Amino acid sequence: IEDIVILKTCTSFSSCRKLEISSGKLARFADGSAVVQLGDTSVMVTAVSKTKPSPSQFMPLVVDYRQKAAAAGRIPTNYLRRELGSTDKEILTSRKTMSLPSFFLTLFFFPHQILCNLLAVDGVNDPEVLAINGASAALTLSDIPWNGPIGAVRVGLIDGEVVVNPTRKEMSSSTLDLIVSSAPRSQVVMLEAAAENVLQQDFCHAIKVGVKHGQQIIQGIQQLAKEQGVPKRTVQKLFTAPEETVECISRDEAINKIRLETEEQLKEKFPDSEPYEIMEAFNVVSKDIFRNLILNEYRRCDGRDLTSLRNISCEVDMFKTLHGSALFQRGQTQVLCTVTFDSLESSVKSDLITTAISGIKEKNFMLHYEFPPYATNEIGKISSMNRRELGHGALAEKALKPVIPNEFPFTIRVTSEVLESNGSSSMASACGGSLALMDAGVPISSAVAGVAVGLVTSPNSEKNGDIENYRLLTDILGIEDYNGDMDFKMAGTNKGITALQADIKLPGIPLKIVMEAIQQATVAKREILQIMNKTIGKPRASRKENGPLVETVQVPLSKRARFVGPGGYNLKKLQAETGVTVSQVDEETFSIFAPTPAAMHEAQEFITEVCKDDQDYQLEFGAIYTATITELRDIGVMVKLYPNMTPVLLHNSQLDQRKIKHPSALGLEVGQEIQVKYFGRDPTDGRMRLSRKVLQSPASSVVKTLSDKNNIVMGGSVPESATTTSS
Repeated sequence: IEDIVILKTCTSFSSCRKLEISSGKLARFADGSAVVQLGDTSVMVTAVSKTKPSPSQFMPLVVDYRQKAAAAGRIPTNYLRRELGSTDKEILTSRKTMSLPSFFLTLFFFPHQILCNLLAVDGVNDPEVLAINGASAALTLSDIPWNGPIGAVRVGLIDGEVVVNPTRKEMSSSTLDLIVSSAPRSQVVMLEAAAENVLQQDFCHAIKVGVKHGQQIIQGIQQLAKEQGVPKRTVQKLFTAPEETVECISRDEAINKIRLETEEQLKEKFPDSEPYEIMEAFNVVSKDIFRNLILNEYRRCDGRDLTSLRNISCEVDMFKTLHGSALFQRGQTQVLCTVTFDSLESSVKSDLITTAISGIKEKNFMLHYEFPPYATNEIGKISSMNRRELGHGALAEKALKPVIPNEFPFTIRVTSEVLESNGSSSMASACGGSLALMDAGVPISSAVAGVAVGLVTSPNSEKNGDIENYRLLTDILGIEDYNGDMDFKMAGTNKGITALQADIKLPGIPLKIVMEAIQQATVAKREILQIMNKTIGKPRASRKENGPLVETVQVPLSKRARFVGPGGYNLKKLQAETGVTVSQVDEETFSIFAPTPAAMHEAQEFITEVCKDDQDYQLEFGAIYTATITELRDIGVMVKLYPNMTPVLLHNSQLDQRKIKHPSALGLEVGQEIQVKYFGRDPTDGRMRLSRKVLQSPASSVVKTLSDKNNIVMGGSVPESATTTSS
């Protein structure tokens, strides 16, 4: 039996639309299964949990979101014509669904897998929020111990009006792309946003609206769970630290020394304890001491007060050969950012399914984030990009994208390499990327800075775990992120917010704390911008001398065959020998991208050499000229009207009134001169139209003087044709 609950999303901007959540029909072997549909976009989510615990020190939760080309009515374009590895879009959506772990039972270390399967996409409604709601519904409807549900909505801002779950068309004119996941009692679970300098008050209002509509989804899932009435399984064993072990640690002076020394002492004192119990006991006590210092004494482990920034230093123009570079240091977090310009053909091309969902076919700005193991004094394998690197890079890219000019002659790639890491390297990437872009001379509209705000809370045991006391921490360290309750990352300009991401480890926090975090981050952001402006306050007036160049080449239709060469030979040779990239803008205009001025100089010389004998005398329509045969072919003869002309074809059908199969039938030979009549050029390909056949009927001879030229021109417009004179 399939159970269905239908919810309505209504805003003042658009009409009400149905959000449908169903269960009980598909994937019934899974512990929990749900299908969420908005419009004609449907996502099925399944949840499965093992009944035996994992030895891991964290809850083994895997979330995978998979897009299927069939959902958009397409076939994959790779050579196997099937879905292969995960795309960037799939990984980023999976990370957004990872806001669920805070709702599992504490220390419930049983392996879980949540799979989000895109069943159908209509190109109107985005499936991301459907996947989050589907995961929430699947877990709530299963027997897996879970303290949910949560509800997620996408919020847009169009002409000052807030729109909930906007369509793809509406999102194209929205200045805000915000995903809000909320818990019961209007608690905030996760925030993810990209914005175009949205004002703080508008941003806060959008969050409140998103939380309000998330409550409707939560109520619908709760109604569905009540109808199904699936009891939650009883957990046989929760991994907790024994009380006597915790008490022993708190009396041991070694807590302020090294973890290994403490663990060795505990192993001797409690030989029957499991290794994890000893490690967890140490974590419990050290975390408790850390949090109490902040809550009770307003002290942080590095001596700062709660709102102070770490020491910040900035440098630009680190390497002269790079198009742009910057080094951003904040405390023990150090990021090297570089900017590279390339041709517009180097833009990122979206796959079929991503284009069907978002409508974006390519992007000319990208930020790539790298986190090598030496950044934390570790040894690790250098492999392809992982989920963390992709997520951090996407957040920094969101922060910078709104200030990038819409019209720019190059594709821009920013690379951010983390050289040292102790907290908020993604926000350091936004700061370093902004500095590097200004160093490269990109006319960004404003500088961008980012900061991470942490949270430490004290629950009220008498009020169902509500937060009794809390402290917000500006510019958190790695240990403050690990031992704290929130990693709230926000970036923007002096005017407004461009990106936000909140990773909340509690089962939700009140809106009041969210608003305070935004305000505290705004103050810190402005302070960072002031420091950055001392190094470079605005983009350089011009790009560096060794940077790339773009020039246009005007090629009249009559010269295109000569410029391109047979089978594109000349263009291919030009690109192979000089390293330039040639692309056609319109019928008579080509664009040449050169990575360096030297490459552009070589390209200009090459084009001059190829076209130096391309002197096309101005011919008069209907005039008769003497042509020299240069080659006999099966379909006709190749002729020249003057010595340095590129030979053109005179077809068999235009050689004689009689039908012939080969020019030799008329006794024509190479080097022979014949009379031909000129009928202009073909308007489609610019080829010269000549005829010998029409001269076999009586006609008056016209002698013309060939003068003037019409050459290929670089960096200018096509010269006007000069008038020919007859004699």
